Amino acid sequence: MASLRTVIPPPVEEPHLYTDLASWWPLFSPPEEYLEEAEDLLPMLRPEAGPARTMLELGSGGGSLAFHLKKHFTLTLTDRSPEMVAVSRAVNPECEHRVGDMRSLRLGRTFDRVMVHDAIMYAVEREEAKATVLTAAAHCRPGGRVVLLPDCVRETFEPLTESGGHDAPDGRGMRYLMWTWDPDPDDETFETAFAYLLREADGTVSMSQERHRFGLFRRDDWLEWMREAGIPATTRRDPWNREVFIGVREPE
Repeated sequence: MASLRTVIPPPVEEPHLYTDLASWWPLFSPPEEYLEEAEDLLPMLRPEAGPARTMLELGSGGGSLAFHLKKHFTLTLTDRSPEMVAVSRAVNPECEHRVGDMRSLRLGRTFDRVMVHDAIMYAVEREEAKATVLTAAAHCRPGGRVVLLPDCVRETFEPLTESGGHDAPDGRGMRYLMWTWDPDPDDETFETAFAYLLREADGTVSMSQERHRFGLFRRDDWLEWMREAGIPATTRRDPWNREVFIGVREPE
């Protein structure tokens, strides 16, 4: 009998979850999973100091978090994956969408707020992380806010296992397992192995797996990069023990 064991290849630049599996995103991470997070974010995005009407999200993915923020801001949503932008357009048709890389995007205009959610974890090199911070700063008006929400920093990283998934009314369904660990504690990355079980509407079930690599930098690294970019920041811990970086764009 042939072995069913397969070796998951090393991480690739464009993960399958955001390309050929992007249509499954609403069953992987739907908007209803982001309601509490959006409610926690709003006080940081809409401080009492002044009005905030426009917001740019870099690495907005399938638009699940934006779904809850669009009633508070005029949103521009950007992601480097055309497939994920298409998913977000279906969820948030009233929002402006652009395909663009958070490390190099330049739209030629500024916003009251700029946010980078967990997409910033895909900046695996220091220069990529600094470039993303510079992109955020370049699009923030003087006095505006930049909010960065990495899943973790070096000081808060912990290995973990997660699972989940959802079903669609048409019979499609998805279940996933995520296993996160740090293969080399001496470098500045960690990995997550993903396994996906996919059920088509006709009952056909298939499986896919892949590894993602993420950047892992110290809290002080992010604070230094934001200060150098002209958006000196403070931090706070959110209810999920994540470090949230809140920067204010300095006057020009």
